Amino acid sequence: MSAALEILLIAVVTAVAASLPGTFLVLRRLAMVSDAISHAILPGIVVAFFLTGDLGSPLLVAAAAATGVLTVALIEAVKRSRLVPGDAAIGLVFPALFALGVVLVSRYAGDVHLDTDVVLLGELAFAPFDRFAVGGRDLGPVALWTMGGILLINLAFIAVVFKELKLATVDAGLAAALGLKPSLLHYALMTVVSITAVGAFNSVGSILVVALMIAPPATAYLLAERFVPMLALGALTAALAAAAGCGIAFLLDVSIAGAMATTCGVLFAAAFLLAPRRGLLVQMRRRAAQRLEFGVTMLLVHLLHHEHAAEAREECRRTTLHQHLRWSEGFTRQVARQAELRGLVVPAGELVALTDPGRDRAQ
Repeated sequence: MSAALEILLIAVVTAVAASLPGTFLVLRRLAMVSDAISHAILPGIVVAFFLTGDLGSPLLVAAAAATGVLTVALIEAVKRSRLVPGDAAIGLVFPALFALGVVLVSRYAGDVHLDTDVVLLGELAFAPFDRFAVGGRDLGPVALWTMGGILLINLAFIAVVFKELKLATVDAGLAAALGLKPSLLHYALMTVVSITAVGAFNSVGSILVVALMIAPPATAYLLAERFVPMLALGALTAALAAAAGCGIAFLLDVSIAGAMATTCGVLFAAAFLLAPRRGLLVQMRRRAAQRLEFGVTMLLVHLLHHEHAAEAREECRRTTLHQHLRWSEGFTRQVARQAELRGLVVPAGELVALTDPGRDRAQ
């Protein structure tokens, strides 16, 4: 297997593994918790490295995952204190832990492979050099096995507690009333998020873990209405972004992880604009149609109110109608034309007059 293909497989597996728990974070409005965890695991990794002296030690994963759960616990503790707003808790906890990790790296690990550039950005291009061998047989990159295992863990976790996690996500109060322990599910989900962030840490860095964990599920959120399609579409979007990002990186000779994150952003922007039910353009058209519909109704009511009044000639004149309705001339002409096309009004010389259907609707 070529190095380029190995990098592509690592990228796709990492992106899909990150998108699965990320879907629940998006639905729970906890997207920034992924940012907090991906940054705050750094001191756990550094401390575990100091203890073991081995970047490949499983203790690094365990320590980083524990630090991620600790981060969530600290955020929840600050929130429960009610001394600061809820969103401020994230902004208080993770910068402190991340800064501690950066200080430790800068001060004590400057001469080893723990440097801030790798911490922040990662480098997928180096992943094929770290091989997993058993009995002298090369079985492929360590990163591929690591992220493949984490992907299986995420799939198994979601499959086992899907119904409970879905209910706790939609209505935590009902889940608690049914005895499902939503707080336990919350910490279990955060543990999975932490493990995923740790696994992706070495490949794409702490910053870009957030893009892979949030952007594909956010894209799926705009396109799907139900949980299962959202999970599947999020995973598909993540895989597509990873594959396209790798292709762009190879073509332009740029950062692979950066190209992947950029592609995630481009796909989200496309969904944000063009999603068939929640896209910005559809929303704009819907609001314009609602505004026009409201305008037609108000025009009919205005004409009904003044059609038999002494000032009817002035109030219902086509050229001065916009002044009495306090609309722009262009919008008034658009509304009058729409009402005429529907057979609700007819021109009567210089006036606008109601038809019987228009009068019935106005009444």
